[in-house]
Amino acid sequence: MEQKCCHADQQGWQGYFLPFLKWWPNVTTRTVRADLIAGITGAIVALPQGVAFATIAGMPPEYGLYAGMVPAIVAALFGSSWLLVSGPTTAASIVLYSSLSVHAAPGSPEYVQLALTLTMMVGLIQFVMGLARFGALVNFISHSVVVGFTAGAAILIASSQFKHFLGLILPRTRHFHETIYGVISHWNEINLYVAAVGVITLISGLLVRRFWPKFPYMIVSMLIGSLAALFMNRMLGPDVTNIASVGALPQTLPPLSAPHFTLANIRMLAPAALATTLFALTEAISIARSLADRTGQNLDGNQEFIGQGLSNIVGCFFSGYVATGSFNRSGLNYQAGGKTPLAAIFAGGMLILLVILVAPLAAYLPNAAMAGILFLVAWGLIDFRHIAKILRTSHVESIIMGTTFLGTLFLELEFAILLGVILSLVMYLNRTSHPRILSRVPDPRHDERSFVTDPMLPECPQLKIVRVDGSLYFGAVNHAQERLQEMQCEHPEQKHLLVVASGINFIDMAGADFLAHLAREREEAGGRLYLYDIKEGICTHFRLTGYLLDIGTDYIFESKAEAIAEIFDRLDKEICARCTKRIFLECRTVPKLTE
Repeated sequence: MEQKCCHADQQGWQGYFLPFLKWWPNVTTRTVRADLIAGITGAIVALPQGVAFATIAGMPPEYGLYAGMVPAIVAALFGSSWLLVSGPTTAASIVLYSSLSVHAAPGSPEYVQLALTLTMMVGLIQFVMGLARFGALVNFISHSVVVGFTAGAAILIASSQFKHFLGLILPRTRHFHETIYGVISHWNEINLYVAAVGVITLISGLLVRRFWPKFPYMIVSMLIGSLAALFMNRMLGPDVTNIASVGALPQTLPPLSAPHFTLANIRMLAPAALATTLFALTEAISIARSLADRTGQNLDGNQEFIGQGLSNIVGCFFSGYVATGSFNRSGLNYQAGGKTPLAAIFAGGMLILLVILVAPLAAYLPNAAMAGILFLVAWGLIDFRHIAKILRTSHVESIIMGTTFLGTLFLELEFAILLGVILSLVMYLNRTSHPRILSRVPDPRHDERSFVTDPMLPECPQLKIVRVDGSLYFGAVNHAQERLQEMQCEHPEQKHLLVVASGINFIDMAGADFLAHLAREREEAGGRLYLYDIKEGICTHFRLTGYLLDIGTDYIFESKAEAIAEIFDRLDKEICARCTKRIFLECRTVPKLTE
């Protein structure tokens, strides 16, 4: 593996502009077989989904298939994630419809032209953001956000399939609670024959995955569900069973197309393009992060931005509308055993072949069987192990995860992710703005009198020793000042202050000014401020800003022994003579005052 990585690093600009050269050495006969199975499975699932997504987007049905062909291949070749599959999605289709339906009639040639133009604009913005290295934005999506979002999206996937699984006719909804309400209110209309097909598909998939893991359980269960529906229709008749199928699809290749750029179009679509770009990238990166966390892959956010941008730029010339990372297809790719981006490439290529060769056979694929497959996908996306770990270990991370999860269910998807990211940043800022300030005392049980935090041990009546863990920046200065003032009020006789600075990672101008002000306060009170074990980088920062001179270089020490020795010489020896605590080794040199 080291040779492969080194080989990729030596490729220079080729590795950057041709990222598939980085993973190509990992392709083996075993991975090709796994990727082929995952690709075939993904292509079959993409057939009915593409039609459904295009309908949601207000596009002709075949455009949903086109958006899952070329864009998926381009994104796999030029992106960073090994398992992300791009294509049309429910959320992206809804965003497209809400953005364009006010400008043209859905399904009309004008509407399609605006959709292609918007897709090109989105792709250009994504590509430029990748070149500008805005991929660092992915670092603000914490693991807890990803786990919560993934679990919420999995439930959304499952809930969206209830109507197909149960044979219900429900109005289109955008939120989880609306879907659940629709299912409950129409419970008495459940088609038992349709539900039986869904249950047979679901159970067969579970059994195949459990007892014959080498078989592609999704394809097997899909075939079993289709045969079960065919048997019921033959025995009872379609008029009795009413088992709906995907229906015959058009046997056409994606026709060439082009965006229509005019100043009026650009001005009209610019706000929608920016909003769609941010949403599409957030969705794609969140899915890629989720899959990367499961596989241990290192994700390059900049490269993923570039891959998503190129997929939309190229896709709009092949009749594809806005494509982004698909939770359905990516989750299916992971569950089906995909190993490398070849799985997504196979999926895009196989979808083209399926549309040409077997699209009419989709008339025999029940919607209930598709719903059963997606139930399996949704269940596999919920990371129960990490959810339990987060709940056990951190209340803060649990709140972030729970908020993102609920936001995904009851709010817009993009807003749910942003809500989780914002909450993560708020929690982080709250944590960093409250650095730990601990009282420290020499431990007489150790020969070297190492510093410990133990309220049962005595403190020096003249010297207060504290350890600061965290950063002293503008947001943390107020807390540090209040905490030190509390300590001073508790022991006003401790006029000298020694700060153990080994835990201070960063000091900005406000923090440096705070330390300089603290030094002047202690000096006016008859004492001094001393710093011990401060990091070299922070000292350099002080030296450059002049604050080191304000504090005094004679009061900054590198070793504990040197610090205590120098500070001890500045203590009031009359107080030392009356002190009975004798907590420093140097205290032995001071004769005790006898009555």
